[in-house]
Amino acid sequence: MISTLEKEVTLRFLKARKKDGFLNVISIFSFIGISLGVAVLIIVMSVMNGFRTELINKIVGFNPHITIQSYDDEGISPDKVKNNELTKISKNIAFSNSGEAIILKRNSSKGILLRGYKTDDFSELQIIKNNKFKGNNQGLNKDSISIGNELSFSLDIKIGDKITLMSPSGIETIIGSMPKQKTFIVHSIFNSGLADFDNNIALINLDTLDEFFGYEIKDRNLEIYLINPKNIEYQKNIIKNIFDEELIYTWADMNSSLFSALKVERNVMFIILSLIIIVAAFNIISGLTILVKNKTRDIAILKSIGVLNKSIIKIFFLIGVIIGTSATFFGIFLGVTFSIYIENFRQFLSSIFNISLFPEEIYFLSKMPSEINLTSIFIVSICSILITIIVSIFPAFKASKLDPIKSIKYE
Repeated sequence: MISTLEKEVTLRFLKARKKDGFLNVISIFSFIGISLGVAVLIIVMSVMNGFRTELINKIVGFNPHITIQSYDDEGISPDKVKNNELTKISKNIAFSNSGEAIILKRNSSKGILLRGYKTDDFSELQIIKNNKFKGNNQGLNKDSISIGNELSFSLDIKIGDKITLMSPSGIETIIGSMPKQKTFIVHSIFNSGLADFDNNIALINLDTLDEFFGYEIKDRNLEIYLINPKNIEYQKNIIKNIFDEELIYTWADMNSSLFSALKVERNVMFIILSLIIIVAAFNIISGLTILVKNKTRDIAILKSIGVLNKSIIKIFFLIGVIIGTSATFFGIFLGVTFSIYIENFRQFLSSIFNISLFPEEIYFLSKMPSEINLTSIFIVSICSILITIIVSIFPAFKASKLDPIKSIKYE
């Protein structure tokens, strides 16, 4: 417990006096340094969380959340698809297939991945429902194709244009095997927000795809779109129990290296930016050491009237903790406020300096993403307070070891 005397002395020592000018400067820099360190950490973590969330939303908006491939010659059993546990966690279930082909347009050619969907399933895809989709969203007939926005730009393709696809599966003729070709009419243009998807993937009718590549119905995959795609591991286990003999992989499995890299980057940024707090916290040691020197006489008087060493330790320890804790909370306020209004700040800087900060054509995001995570703020604040507690211990013990007789004698 902290006594009334300890509180009074702590508050008295915290008050600035003219003769303590240099000490006040150190205390102010300690406060500012810790506040800025905490604020920068929160801002960086919020922006990185925002990037991660935006990336997940774009990936799960374009890719199936869970894909199931059958090893059985008869394909995926319809009875398993109608399982009650599966229907509870999914909002849409679709059969699909895919294959690689070459797209030919005038003098240009490009390798792409074709995905096939049934007419009803196509209209239920997330990318078809977003406001950037152009064209007919009522399904694909046998000669229609839906391409990505980036692919349409690179090959100068518009809705209604005719394009030719070449399949690696050949047709036997009298002169040997010839690659299969088919002409499609561009039915629509989608925009997932991710350049790799929009530039390399096209959608066609599932029956047409099977015919084009020589697939059979048993070769089709089952795509599951979940109600909550972020809680993927738990739901993957549920589906594993239903489709116990099939190959199951999720959007997280397909992008594991990307999200592992993001996680490593976030942890490294946390460690590097924590050094700002550590450096600022070491100013507390300097400030408290100078305070001990300046208050030598006061400490001696306190000891001579019977104040115990542990009370002296508490007094100087509290001074360091109060500076560090108040700086941490002020830094949290700055960081959260900046994270909330970071897009407004970006627009302000762009207009003032006439420069494009965070250009959409590079990052494929219309605004600076920011997501405040309470867990991240809690971890940052705890780390900051722990650092200030640790650095306050040494000066506090040093103050308690002063000899009152020698201190008063030389004063």
